[in-house]
Amino acid sequence: MSSATLNRIDVEYEQPDEAASGAVCSTKHAWARVPPEPSQAERAALKDRIRRLLKEKNAVMVSHYYVHPDLQDLAEETGGLVSDSLEMARFGRDHVAQTLVVSGVRFMGETAKILSPEKTVLMPDLDATCSLDLGCPIDEFSAFCDQHPDRTVVVYANTSAAVKARADWLVTSSCALDIVSALKAAGQKILWAPDRHLGAYIQRETGADMVFWNGACIVHDEFKALELELLKKQHPQAKVLVHPESPADVVALADAVGSTSAILKAAREMDATEFIVATDNGMMHKLRTLNPGKTFYEAPTAGNSATCKSCAHCPWMAMNGLADVARVLETGANAVHVNPALIPRARQPIDRMLAFTAALKNGQSTGALVPHLGAA
Repeated sequence: MSSATLNRIDVEYEQPDEAASGAVCSTKHAWARVPPEPSQAERAALKDRIRRLLKEKNAVMVSHYYVHPDLQDLAEETGGLVSDSLEMARFGRDHVAQTLVVSGVRFMGETAKILSPEKTVLMPDLDATCSLDLGCPIDEFSAFCDQHPDRTVVVYANTSAAVKARADWLVTSSCALDIVSALKAAGQKILWAPDRHLGAYIQRETGADMVFWNGACIVHDEFKALELELLKKQHPQAKVLVHPESPADVVALADAVGSTSAILKAAREMDATEFIVATDNGMMHKLRTLNPGKTFYEAPTAGNSATCKSCAHCPWMAMNGLADVARVLETGANAVHVNPALIPRARQPIDRMLAFTAALKNGQSTGALVPHLGAA
């Protein structure tokens, strides 16, 4: 047993109002464990070990922006990737390595396995999950879809393989607006899951006809407009960068709204030297590394109108650590498995997303990529 398993914490996140419209998640409590922080000497030794093992195992690291800075830096130093979930999926599919080490949360490892079933996909901790994934169980979600047979089912990446297999389209926060806009232009009505804040933002921006699953991210749901306004008064020159999983009153205060990649782009290109950032504070490492002359403040999650549950960092992203990366490379433990019967159906909405975003990036027409599908 890893020593990391001893540092277990309970995670409580707010339950959406069951009387509200839309389906509702069924999990109020979850748990996470945090690996012990290595000493400087241990850190250096672990990194050397991982570098050697990556070469021996024909493996590559794929890390999300929200994981520990050590895992971000080492991925880039060894020819891997640090990015958002869309680019992680694309990179893992296209890279020649036969083993992918995915530092993030479970749905990211499952997505990599769906796209590359012939590859070995390892994760530092298979119990690293996501409140959106936990809050969208397949049986309840399927029943919700059955209630709306005339709608195209669009699910966010933060979902299980089984939920993806029930969908027509997969989206990430970096491509959701474009895909939903195209579906609306084709006259399609949308069933959206699971993040209600992101879904509402997309509906406001596109005017699409949408019904929502009632889930939320434990991190972004905690950002508070009142405290953000107070922080803006303390830093009047700062621009506000907000991830659209945040509540609407927080999004309304933003100077730029977008995915993790879009937030990085805004910080690089906007005419400002100070920024307030409303997303997981794991992003601060990359923001500060890429913008050494700029100052970044974390948007508040606690104050008079809040109690801090996540404190702006996903407890499951925090489960990823160097020691477990070394361990899984050495032993082959924590391999991601997806039911082979699910993979062909779960891959369809992912492939649609990747084809759509590739066409968009290359300036090609996306019209032919949006067939009328109806409910999944």
